Amino acid sequence: MSKMISILGSTGSIGRQTLDVAGRLGLQVAALTAHASVERLEAQARQFRPRLAVLTDEAAARDLAVRLRDTETRVAGGTEALSEAATIQEADTVVTAVVGMVGLRPTLAAIQEKKRIALANKETLVCAGELVMDAAESAGAQIVPVDSEHSAIFQCLQGCEDRREIRRLILTCSGGPFYGMTYGEVGKMTKSDALRHPNWTMGPKITVDCATLMNKGLEVIEAMRLYRLPLSQVSVVIHRQSIVHSLVEFRDGAVLAQLGTPDMRLPIQYALTWPGRAESPAEPLDLLSCPPLTFAQPDREAFPCLRLAEEAAQEGGTACAVLNGANEEAVGLFLAERIAFHDISRLVAEARAEVGVIRRPSLEDILAADAAARRAVLRRV
Repeated sequence: MSKMISILGSTGSIGRQTLDVAGRLGLQVAALTAHASVERLEAQARQFRPRLAVLTDEAAARDLAVRLRDTETRVAGGTEALSEAATIQEADTVVTAVVGMVGLRPTLAAIQEKKRIALANKETLVCAGELVMDAAESAGAQIVPVDSEHSAIFQCLQGCEDRREIRRLILTCSGGPFYGMTYGEVGKMTKSDALRHPNWTMGPKITVDCATLMNKGLEVIEAMRLYRLPLSQVSVVIHRQSIVHSLVEFRDGAVLAQLGTPDMRLPIQYALTWPGRAESPAEPLDLLSCPPLTFAQPDREAFPCLRLAEEAAQEGGTACAVLNGANEEAVGLFLAERIAFHDISRLVAEARAEVGVIRRPSLEDILAADAAARRAVLRRV
């Protein structure tokens, strides 16, 4: 079980819930980081008294340093300081809850220090999954997933030492706010429509990714990297109730599933207490009062982002970094109301067609592919 944690992205949805869990478990906090949320990070620092507080926006960091000068918390600024927070000596676990490629370097730095990585940053595995998993294996660092779907799979695989026993991983997907709509109907949806997720409360970027189903496509790539499986052994089903968080089918036909209420504090807590468990921070699932559990095929025509992600996963190399970079840029433009909903998938597809793929990339190749994809999107807007 973790004893002292560092949280990268502590002011976001996952970060705030992690602090709630840490408070309940009595864990100490070594470092907190955010981008520019001065007031929220100040409040967190005063409550949890970390050794280090980081704001990647340097002007905001200077403001925070003034605010916290009456405390023992040291303040640092800039993206490089994320790696300092990730490798701070006192922490045994690093929760990577930042959004985007900014989480890659500090995650790799934490791995080199043999920290436990409670991984909530999709982009780390989507863009550089093979590099990250190889580094973790070499250093002997533990990677425990925080995403509800990957936590479910992780839990179902406890005791499974031979990956050849797995027939397939089945990721469940709520279907987002536009489930059942046609391609034409989906195209008329606005920013406010996309941000109304039926089951989960999350940050705006991941909520839009759920609406396009790109989030599920990214999770397919994550699953392939985490468990070293080909695309043919990772599938997606629509499960509107978000009670079955994912399933594993074994070669003998047995299927194990993890069920629970849709509360992100549950997988966060498991990542911090594994291999043990603690009392639930949420109401337990009541099978007698929960709705009927239904499953359906996703509609890849109405939601082409899922298909684009699967195609990038099949191609490999830097294709996934291009996909992710283009999607991040396009979603940002959608949230700024500069493009329409279907422009997200269009811009991602055009960036994928434009940017060449390197089959066996270095870290520099991955970062360059990400940057090239972002430029390709911005040129078209």
